[in-house]
Amino acid sequence: MTLNKNLIRNVAIIAHVDHGKTTLVDGLLKQSHTFRDNQAEMNQTLIMDSMDQEHERGITITAKQTCVYYDGYKINIIDTPGHADFSGEVERTLNMADGVLLIVDAQEGPMPQTKFVLQKALALKLRPVVIINKIDKPAARIEEVKDEIESLFLELATDESQLNYPIYYAIAREGKAGKTTDLDDNLNVIFEAIINDIPAPNVDESSDSAQLLVAALAADNYLGKYCIGKIFRGKLKKGQTVKILRGDTAKTTRIENLFIYKGLGKEEVSEAIAGDIVAMTGVSEANIGDTIASGDNPEALPTIELEPPTLSIYIGPNTSPLKGREGDFTTSRQIAERLERELETNIALKIEPDGLGYKVSGRGELHLSVLIETMRREGYELEAGRPEVVYREIDGKKCEPIESLTVEVAPEFVGAVSQELGIRKAELKSQELTTTGSTRFVYEISTAALIGLRNNLLTATKGTVIMSSIPCGYRPTEGRFKPERNGALVAFEDGVSTSYALDAAQARGVLFIPPQVPVYQGMIVGLSNRKEDIDINICKEKQLTNMRTHASDGAIQLTPYTQLSLEQCLDFLLDDELLEVTPKSLRLRKRQLDPIKRKRENRN
Repeated sequence: MTLNKNLIRNVAIIAHVDHGKTTLVDGLLKQSHTFRDNQAEMNQTLIMDSMDQEHERGITITAKQTCVYYDGYKINIIDTPGHADFSGEVERTLNMADGVLLIVDAQEGPMPQTKFVLQKALALKLRPVVIINKIDKPAARIEEVKDEIESLFLELATDESQLNYPIYYAIAREGKAGKTTDLDDNLNVIFEAIINDIPAPNVDESSDSAQLLVAALAADNYLGKYCIGKIFRGKLKKGQTVKILRGDTAKTTRIENLFIYKGLGKEEVSEAIAGDIVAMTGVSEANIGDTIASGDNPEALPTIELEPPTLSIYIGPNTSPLKGREGDFTTSRQIAERLERELETNIALKIEPDGLGYKVSGRGELHLSVLIETMRREGYELEAGRPEVVYREIDGKKCEPIESLTVEVAPEFVGAVSQELGIRKAELKSQELTTTGSTRFVYEISTAALIGLRNNLLTATKGTVIMSSIPCGYRPTEGRFKPERNGALVAFEDGVSTSYALDAAQARGVLFIPPQVPVYQGMIVGLSNRKEDIDINICKEKQLTNMRTHASDGAIQLTPYTQLSLEQCLDFLLDDELLEVTPKSLRLRKRQLDPIKRKRENRN
């Protein structure tokens, strides 16, 4: 059968985090016979999550493309992240879709990110298909969730036709779906919904001049940089001469290799038609948002509009006394080159020079910490400052970003949550009891006050809190939010930590390091019991005499030290502190290492 645009479906899968997007894609890949029965993927889960951090954190970080064939139709599937911090990935990839599968948890119902991604999809006039997933949950409340979805569409729809959406039911983990809650033992109804409810691409096949909007980039060591996007007009051919259009500029180049997607891989083709999603090489100067066009009068497509960054962080070369010992890439130039490469694919980031390093702006704390962790695993050694809010001037007033925060917590922790959010001057918008007996709050809170909140609430609720947030605008700043924290225990001299010294130090606060760890003057080794910083000698050795020997060290009983994660370290920082990040270590430190100079600066 000859492929034409009417046999192509481009669909994005959108949802709140952990509502089952990637699990549903697993089922679609397996049940479309994309893999042989003996392939390893048939026994894997979360097949599309290819990054180590995605498996470790249990979230999708980058959007992925795949393709399956069903009943003669070619279905291009885009798996998108569900976390608000990676909404830039959603915004850029929705441009390739003609419809969306909106996945909603049968117990939780529409959540903040559900609203965010649906709003983006409806603004682009994409056709929605609703799938209520996880209907086997004991606390599933299907009828109430349907009413909540209807209210969400009434709030967000841009025209009346968007209020007519089909609803299907699924248990994606078991590969079951149905038009009613009486499910079939397969996902055929979802395949048929994609074919019948999602429209064919609205493109011009007959035009002689081609148009493609670059929505994603990829690279490998064999062919280099790939540009990925949907062909909106005409055909593209291998070896064809095209122009890269960006603003008023046009650069001529040639398509060296042309690929379409098949399963998890790519298949090289000689030409591709309008409506299909393709990857190509030879156009390495193209970036996300550029148009690749051919013909005598090439025209640019509208560029991809993105929400502005809300948080920034300083990233620069490591300047501690231990610099250069644990990393492969340590210079400012190497860090700059890596950040420039990140900009090519991570378009929600912005980078500006800042002293020895760079001010990196992104969508949130998780967005920035994933970048730092990725660089760390690649062998980079760097230092990072405290996350700062990105302010905007609106009508001559300095305004700060605010977010809608949803918190779900067990009844016994309601007081602790209310107290923490009261300290951060959050404004309570609604409060309700869920069917599981927990309490769901919706707050409006400044982005500045969100920094460090997740870790504090996890501690206060013994790790049981469920929270998520989405940007909801700007308001005039009411004075900078200053985090409350006790002082730090700061190492007084260089050396190696000893059990003897740590035994004396643990009475003054919570320790962050064990014995036999290299330390330097100005390094933070713990959290003080008092409001002010305390300089301590963490390397002190026991004085040996005839009566006192090393053997008696066995009597020392140290409290287990607190090992902070990368996010916890960033939350800990104050303005006069930095985080030293290496492939092997995370070290908190003061900006000014010398205690005398530091006290003089604080006095001024």
